Amino acid sequence: MLTGACIHLDVTVGPVAVPQVRGRARTPPVNARQRRRAPHRFPGAHSRARRGYSVPSQPIADTTAARSALDALRAEIEHRNPAQPEFHQAVHEVLDSLAPVLAARPEYAEPGLLERLVEPERQIVFRVPWQDDRGRVHVNRGFRVEFNSALGPYKGGLRFHPTVNLGIVKFLGFEQIFKNALTGLGIGGGKGGSDFDPHGRSDAEIMRFCQSFMTELYRHLGEHTDVPAGDIGVGGREIGYLFGQYRRITNRWEAGVLTGKGTGWGGSAIRPEATGYGSVLFAAAMLRERGEDLEGQSAVVSGSGNVALYTIEKLLALGANPLTCSDSGGYVYDDKGVDLDLLKQIKEVERGRVADYAERRGASARFVPGGRVWEVPADVALPSATQNELDEDDAAALVRNGVKAVAEGANMPTTAGAVHLLQRAGVAFGPGKAANAGGVAVSALEMAQNHSRTSWSAARVEEELAGIMTDIHRTCHETAERYGAPGDYVTGANIAGFERVADAMLAQGVI
Repeated sequence: MLTGACIHLDVTVGPVAVPQVRGRARTPPVNARQRRRAPHRFPGAHSRARRGYSVPSQPIADTTAARSALDALRAEIEHRNPAQPEFHQAVHEVLDSLAPVLAARPEYAEPGLLERLVEPERQIVFRVPWQDDRGRVHVNRGFRVEFNSALGPYKGGLRFHPTVNLGIVKFLGFEQIFKNALTGLGIGGGKGGSDFDPHGRSDAEIMRFCQSFMTELYRHLGEHTDVPAGDIGVGGREIGYLFGQYRRITNRWEAGVLTGKGTGWGGSAIRPEATGYGSVLFAAAMLRERGEDLEGQSAVVSGSGNVALYTIEKLLALGANPLTCSDSGGYVYDDKGVDLDLLKQIKEVERGRVADYAERRGASARFVPGGRVWEVPADVALPSATQNELDEDDAAALVRNGVKAVAEGANMPTTAGAVHLLQRAGVAFGPGKAANAGGVAVSALEMAQNHSRTSWSAARVEEELAGIMTDIHRTCHETAERYGAPGDYVTGANIAGFERVADAMLAQGVI
């Protein structure tokens, strides 16, 4: 428990500033056919007996006391977790939304629920020694933060990138709690990775690193305990090496212990595409809410990795016109729209750079070294690269150029200041914990297929994904309205995810 920051919100009675909310967050009605098609998506609802939980004797008068207590908790988090700015940013963004929830449902202030929520259940840091092709020994650091398992086994990807540190992994794991909760699929939140840089390494070197990484991590994993997946720097190749070492050490074919596997050995169709597809589906839902359609809209996309590629693919499938892609060297603007086949050839097969795309595409494409993709005018923006890539200056440029919607394909790619600027300008903004939940949703569907030893068609998985993203959008939209913030998907996503996790934590006691 965080000392000095325990939240007790017993204050004088007065008019409540937000609508009273009874019971759990509303969920869309489910018909019998949906239950038969995907029973794993609709687990039996459990009711929480509230007897035995200490709650304030009087309801909260307004949000003032809640905000004061949340401010104290923020200060304590920064004190206990120094030099972790990304983690602070992620936590603050959620806490900023919770004052009206604590005012309407004071049971959430007891007993130390928020203090437990912001503290990982387990943090694992370990040494990863490996040999390169010349026999030299390197030592990297591995991480796994098992943040919250109130709703199910820890679930979240592994990131291999030189910028990875404990603070980055904690921010990603914290975001994952609420993202996973929004899917409604019974999975907890976690994240992991290493400061290993796979760029420029041979397949043999990457295999040796993955084997060393899993030699330590395996003891913390299991299909009912912790189920990693891929992230930046961890694709199908790396998942294969990791799974092989897990199987070798444990002498078990435990397909559900990792997701993102090849479809020939336990993986799910549509898993590589799911994050990008989902972010586009969420953007389309936001536009529909405003009476518009994605078809015919222009779009700017950052990145050129897995998420960006399949974001572009789904945009094209829905009749939109993606104009850009990028990497660390700059961005490409293609006034005819991105040629997806050429971009996939360069990035997935040749492992080249977006500058190569511009050279081979011809007159319609130009490469802007060191440029910011957000300076290109477009109707929709989909940040799909990395955290904090879209700042206030970028947001101002998007607004000046008439952007209508922004949907985060990456994890926390938009700075807090940029989010506020976009919202003040009336731009529909879909936060990553909602907009990019498609990836983890299909990972959970892969776990369901592994459990039943079945394999679903791509059409069925894509139908399930579309339904899940529709449900997430509806949940965020309705929750924001219930708490007096119509159209604010950040508030809706934070509160809806929080309510689901908080209900489970209260039901399970102080652990």
